[in-house]
Amino acid sequence: MSAKRNALPVVGWRELVHLPELGLHAMPAKIDTGARTSSLHGTVLEEFERGGEKFVRFAVDFDQQHVRQVCEAVHVDIRGITSSNGETQRRYVIKTPMRIGDLEFRAEISLADRRDMKFPMLIGRSSLRRRFVVDSGYSWLQTPERKTTKGHKP
Repeated sequence: MSAKRNALPVVGWRELVHLPELGLHAMPAKIDTGARTSSLHGTVLEEFERGGEKFVRFAVDFDQQHVRQVCEAVHVDIRGITSSNGETQRRYVIKTPMRIGDLEFRAEISLADRRDMKFPMLIGRSSLRRRFVVDSGYSWLQTPERKTTKGHKP
């Protein structure tokens, strides 16, 4: 088991994440093993069907840059998700490819209002499981140009 664990790539407590099918690249994300589901800051605009499959159109706002990215993704479910404050919210869950470092995989991501959070995205343990090992003493380990030693400096 430890040999397998050593073969997995290591992520720090924050990493840059790419959601290529959504056109979202180099998004800063907090790695959170306490959260089950990954979460993305997004405002749902509408639900629709394409080819018999359910989709959701949503906006990702980057307030500091005054940019709004409108995205479409397969709508998997609407689930009750308990936030860190213990409140359960009904959220849309999408499924889309996610890339962290050199590893790309399909991930379920809930859409939530994260405008008051420091990071527009949170990566939960379902996305990390059997793919990464987390070393919370480091940041940007899967981002070579921003790699640091110990601590919180970008």
